[in-house]
Amino acid sequence: MVSSGLPPEFAGRRRRPQRRELRCPAHPESALTGNGRKFFLHLLTPEELKQRGLSDKRARLAIQAHPVLVLSNEWLEELWCPQCGQKRWCHVTRHDRIRHTVRWAPRDLWQQVAHVDPVGANPSVSEFSRRAARRGDGRRRDGRRYWEP
Repeated sequence: MVSSGLPPEFAGRRRRPQRRELRCPAHPESALTGNGRKFFLHLLTPEELKQRGLSDKRARLAIQAHPVLVLSNEWLEELWCPQCGQKRWCHVTRHDRIRHTVRWAPRDLWQQVAHVDPVGANPSVSEFSRRAARRGDGRRRDGRRYWEP
């Protein structure tokens, strides 16, 4: 073994940090990549806490103490799978720094994310901009594309 020249108490601290291991639910051999924004889940009722394994009494006490409980180990994130060739929204559950469980995010899970309305449009975008953005792939009334003569 080669000596690093450090005292023994610092010998184990020079390791490279390991990256989180995210695997595609459809292709377990394929690693998912993504460094986008994480939307953490919020719990509002004791029933939601009981579904995650807390007893009834502890769930009620937690909600009484904190009306909105933010889960730091569960979030929604948009991840890229090279095998699928597309980005998809995933529900990520962290077990430790490296191990995570990934599944496709169902639409109803967005209701547990604060400040995001998946059904409604962005209120800061005007109706004209919204129509113009959809217009590029659309067709005119005569059936031809807008850029065709």
